[in-house]
Amino acid sequence: MQITPRQQLLDMWQALARHSFERGAWSWGEQGGLSSVADAERLLCLLYPATEIPAFRLDDPNTTQRDVSRALRAAGDSNDIPVRLIEVLGEFMNRHHNGTSPTFAGGHYFGSSDPQRELSEEQREFDVVDSYSMSVSLCLATLGFLKVYRNTTTRASAVARIEHLRKDTSDRLTAAMVGLLRSFTVDVVEISSDHGHALARLLGRGRRSDRQVVQRFQERFKPLRALITESLALGLDTDVCDELRNENRLFECGWAWGVVKDAPEVATESSPAGRQPRGVAHPVPYLHFTVVALDGIIDLLSERTLTLGLLDAEQQHLASALRLRFEITQQFWSGVARFDEEAWPLEEIPWRTTRRQRESEYFSLTVVSILVHDLMRRRTTDHDLTRIITVMERLAERGRITGRAVREDPAVALHSPGIAMSLLGSDAVGPTMTWVMNDFSTQLLKRAVQLCSLANSVESQDRLLHLAESVLDHVWRRRITEGEGVGLWDDARAVHPEAPAPGATPSWSITERVTECMVAAHGLYDRPPIRSVELSAAAKEAISEAAHLLGREQKDHPAPPSGTPQGEWIKGLEADLRRARELIESRPGTSLALTLGVLARLDTLDRATDGEG
Repeated sequence: MQITPRQQLLDMWQALARHSFERGAWSWGEQGGLSSVADAERLLCLLYPATEIPAFRLDDPNTTQRDVSRALRAAGDSNDIPVRLIEVLGEFMNRHHNGTSPTFAGGHYFGSSDPQRELSEEQREFDVVDSYSMSVSLCLATLGFLKVYRNTTTRASAVARIEHLRKDTSDRLTAAMVGLLRSFTVDVVEISSDHGHALARLLGRGRRSDRQVVQRFQERFKPLRALITESLALGLDTDVCDELRNENRLFECGWAWGVVKDAPEVATESSPAGRQPRGVAHPVPYLHFTVVALDGIIDLLSERTLTLGLLDAEQQHLASALRLRFEITQQFWSGVARFDEEAWPLEEIPWRTTRRQRESEYFSLTVVSILVHDLMRRRTTDHDLTRIITVMERLAERGRITGRAVREDPAVALHSPGIAMSLLGSDAVGPTMTWVMNDFSTQLLKRAVQLCSLANSVESQDRLLHLAESVLDHVWRRRITEGEGVGLWDDARAVHPEAPAPGATPSWSITERVTECMVAAHGLYDRPPIRSVELSAAAKEAISEAAHLLGREQKDHPAPPSGTPQGEWIKGLEADLRRARELIESRPGTSLALTLGVLARLDTLDRATDGEG
């Protein structure tokens, strides 16, 4: 199906408002407040488009567009909507606060690896990186929303609530940034260990011995290793730094599932982050949580955050520390994914994790996601982009998005129930916890759309658009069609009848990620189209011919009087040629089409003149 982000976002907003607002009041439902991740995802479905797309703005009632207001009519009119949002955001901040500091509990998103044992209440209250990242995005969107709305309202009560919410939001943002800093880790690997052998096999792909892999690893990552060991801002344990200086060691870096065990507290000047929780996560980076963390940090480093001045001095300092980790992680995984130029490890699907040695197309996609993050900040070649597109097309086929599923197809599990990961270190106070990842299709859609903005050739962009439209067709058919949450996600049985039955409530995880995809697609269409050298050359030649023929016509016949049909006809030709010249560099196809129209009209005139003769 065609990607039409405006209409598709309006459909989603209408379904969200119908589900969440009862007689103008927000309803959290039975699971509201049980997971800070789910509640943040739900609110981002509204706030993210409203703050990223000017046409969806809700912070100035005078500029709210009619179709946007109509989609959210369950929340009230354009004047009511921002007031309702402030109320709901205030409730969110209160629900996920323990009285002394913000909380980032995974709640019911956590599962137990032992079906016979329930998670303890303490385990469900563990902070998780998904919540840190989602809170960063939500808090930045909220601060931007409040900054504009504060200048459009004169109600004293509204101003007081705005200031109170702004402070709570800023405190939560600081706490989330601190949580991300304390969840970053570097895992040093001894080559003789099982972990080391697995990493060597991943990088060598059977083409290189362990010794050759270690030697090439040292050469490729020597500058990065030096940056990690010499950077005081990372706050790594001295033993880890000493191990990193040993050139016979490999390493991995990224984000653990939560605050790392024994992670030192981050010093803050005004201590707005409150009490910093004790870490329990093993210092092992997970691909999924690394991608999630990078997504949140991108919002911190965005032009919008800088332009609106959303960060205070303390937060700017924390953002600089996160930027360093962001750069290190991108460089590392980009280098790992393309370790051997002749045969990328990324191209061997499925990717095998090195610590747990599990294989899945989902892990391949997470590496693609990190690589896309890297490519969006650095220039890339068409050759590299073509190889990545091929990997993504293979993932779409293997994930049974573009390929047909067979009976009892294991690929269906990528979508429902998803891939479950054990959270190392979570068994300190109960059974080992699990985290389920079921966003394979939406993540693939988002990365395809993001890569479209990097394509320099029409062929690459066409392949990516075709892939994105195929994935969107798969995703859109998975909307709930009956019961609670009609028009939202997720019902995988709509495309894979063998998938488990959908849950009793909508999946805010999938719904929020579809929202992200539509915002990314909207940004894609804001960019100018790819300039075709061939069309540009053809347009220049056509303009030259048309200008010559028009000049000859005006040479052989007297100029018609101004204001007559003949005079207006000639003016129309001249205007189209001027417009074609203006567009020849930015939109050569349109320039050529305009010129061909001029040539066709001149030919009609020529034939008519011959007929008269």
